[in-house]
Amino acid sequence: MRQLRRTLTTISLALCAALPALAATTETASVAPMPHVSWSRNANIYEVNIRQYTPEGTFKAFSQHLPRLKKMGVDILWLMPIQPIGEKNRKGTLGSYYAVRDYTAVNPEYGTLDDLKALVKQAHGLGMHVIIDWVANHTAFDNPWTKEHSDWYLKNDKGEIYPVTYTDGAEPEYWTDVTGLDYSKPGLWKGMTDAMLYWVREADVDGFRCDVAGKVPTPFWNQARAELDRVKPVFMLAEADKPDLHEHAFDMTYGWDTKDLFKAVAKGKADARTLADFLAHPPRAFPPGAYRMRFTSNHDENSWAGSDVELYGPAFKAMAVLAATMPGMPLIYGGQESGLDKRIEFFEKDPIQWKDYAYVPFYTQLLALKHANRALWNGQYGGAAQVLPTGNDKVFAFRRALAGNSVQVTVNVSNDAQRYTLPGGKTQTLAAWDYRIDARGK
Repeated sequence: MRQLRRTLTTISLALCAALPALAATTETASVAPMPHVSWSRNANIYEVNIRQYTPEGTFKAFSQHLPRLKKMGVDILWLMPIQPIGEKNRKGTLGSYYAVRDYTAVNPEYGTLDDLKALVKQAHGLGMHVIIDWVANHTAFDNPWTKEHSDWYLKNDKGEIYPVTYTDGAEPEYWTDVTGLDYSKPGLWKGMTDAMLYWVREADVDGFRCDVAGKVPTPFWNQARAELDRVKPVFMLAEADKPDLHEHAFDMTYGWDTKDLFKAVAKGKADARTLADFLAHPPRAFPPGAYRMRFTSNHDENSWAGSDVELYGPAFKAMAVLAATMPGMPLIYGGQESGLDKRIEFFEKDPIQWKDYAYVPFYTQLLALKHANRALWNGQYGGAAQVLPTGNDKVFAFRRALAGNSVQVTVNVSNDAQRYTLPGGKTQTLAAWDYRIDARGK
């Protein structure tokens, strides 16, 4: 792999020996923000592709990485779908993780239910939490529901189930291996909610990342969240960016807006002015306390858009710093800590090449910074971002402050060394794609 350029970080920390209680809140808003489980408030999230994570592709093999991930500072593990994959109309040799054949079974390729339970128990023992991917919008064509509850499915003019079809985008999408569910049917609501409850009760999972959540009616998610919370307080991530999902159902939605912005900056198509405008004028208004997931990659980005090397090149660390420090919760896609320099096959076996874990120190430092500084916490538990003038459109700077703690981030968003001057400071220089982080207070 082509080594990405190493950059220097200047981090000055003056922290108290004890952090404030997690339950502390920020200023009172006119609308009470949705509360979030305490363990999410200064957390990060890490996506795990069980199939590709190890040569074995099993829960047991992945569990050997848990102590390493704990040491790196990972808080929430998001496991991609763990259920059996449909065989009818399957894509490729192994099929899509998102073509679920049985909602309450474990994919035998990954192991057994007991193996999953052991993984969750081990993660909990290390102080981490586990959420699993949930596909509520569609199923595989050979899911038993297609026979037992055929009325729960969308039908064509001939009364037949058909591939999921979207024609509302720039280009039509035909998901030929899955068929859509019909949420006008009350029975489906109970069936789907009961299936989600199964995993909370049986495997003690801590919540769900919900696939294509915006295509499923929000009222369904609202009632499902209420039912789940009756068993235990959960954490919910929506693959969507609809503000109303935050009102009752979801803790966090996808920050696709910053993902696209980071890619544009890395390619020289945007600069500090674009980043400043984003913070000053967000494209959408989200409810107070809404967590937004900030990321440079995930399974979709990596497989279909490009590897980190393709998308970011030498800008990778600078964009990861922004993802970790701007308002929101940072995501790490499994493999990024070892310089994931290829697109992982989606429908075939294609294990991550772990190499030398070159970026573990980098991510360890970033995650520790978030844990230790109240200003960087998530939602209503962190501080707002204030853009700082630098006198240079190629240098972006902002400060987040809360309860006597402040974090100042300065990033050179260009491929050349840049001089800049912060308010009240002297002129300084940052190397290409370099950054400085200064944290002060308790």
